[in-house]
Amino acid sequence: MWYFTTVVPLLAVVVTSVVAKPPSPGEDGKYTISSSGIKAQFIPYGATLTNLFVKDKKGQDVDVVLGYDDVGYYPKDPGHPVYNSIPGRYANRIGKGKYTIDGTTYITQLNDGDNTLHSGTNNWSYRVWNVTAATEDSITFEVRDASNSSQGMLGLVNGRVTYSVGNGTWKIKMEATSPETKSPLMLTQHTYFNLDAYKNPDQLKIWNHTLYMPYSKRYLVADDGALPTGEIATAAPDSINDFASRSGLFLGHARNDPKFAGNCGGGGACEGYNGYWLIDGAPKDAVVVSITSAFSGITADLRTDQPGVVVYSCNWMDGTASLKKTQGTGANRKVVRSSCIAIEAQDYADGINHPEWGRVDKQITGPGQNYSWESSWTFGKL
Repeated sequence: MWYFTTVVPLLAVVVTSVVAKPPSPGEDGKYTISSSGIKAQFIPYGATLTNLFVKDKKGQDVDVVLGYDDVGYYPKDPGHPVYNSIPGRYANRIGKGKYTIDGTTYITQLNDGDNTLHSGTNNWSYRVWNVTAATEDSITFEVRDASNSSQGMLGLVNGRVTYSVGNGTWKIKMEATSPETKSPLMLTQHTYFNLDAYKNPDQLKIWNHTLYMPYSKRYLVADDGALPTGEIATAAPDSINDFASRSGLFLGHARNDPKFAGNCGGGGACEGYNGYWLIDGAPKDAVVVSITSAFSGITADLRTDQPGVVVYSCNWMDGTASLKKTQGTGANRKVVRSSCIAIEAQDYADGINHPEWGRVDKQITGPGQNYSWESSWTFGKL
């Protein structure tokens, strides 16, 4: 870690300040941290994870997250899929672009149909964060979000994320404060996975991955624009939205159900998943989400202190984005529709507008309060 020290010679009158060299990226613009069996790379733009290498069943390094080789393309990409970065200060949707605190209604940018997504088009995933600490196996980024930098988000917010790796685990710890006034504050790490790194010649889509969420029988019912309606439903065993009744269910287990093609809205054009599942009754430090792929033999287990997760199966990827050189095959060099899965641990989507859920106080932070968020992904083999 870089730091400042003060050296005082015994007979010296003048105090000399010695400043260690600040952390710096590699020639490719990425900061790298590593430990046994795992290596992660980051850039300050969005506090983004660009590469995550873990071991497959053959002991080979596999880059299991989406991204770009050219770090300069992240701010240029017109689609801005929020690849493995931190949207904030309020992640996911704000219904109809408005919320109320202490009787005052605030209006936010409509950037997702009739709703606000991730606080608008100047959210934290568009910001260049500061690197404030780094070691061989950890790195810390900080962001200063001035009042109204994102429309309708008033008051200064200071945010920090520390990423670390060790023993096959990637840990994420976020903290934030709103010292001036009460403000919406709900964060996530918006991580996109393909555990095969797009190297499976027989399956370009994500449906061959399994998903198990043993504490997530319940989910938020959403409208056609992926905005929660307020209803909380329970998935029946083996139904489209069931990933709790048993392990080993493929992400595509319900593909033959006629409703699957429009299960996540979009006027019937969104196949698969783009919704929020509640985590109910999970013991402390329990694995709440498990993803596996038989092709690579890689397993990924999520632990989190958040009350639920968003699952998005990449329906809106249109095949124009290129894969990294660490991914794909000679015949497949693009991110095609439904070929990845984003898992986003967070509080209830649009909970700020649904007092009946009892989450409003958890999604508003004010002076004297500290917001915190912790999750980890542990990688292994089948």
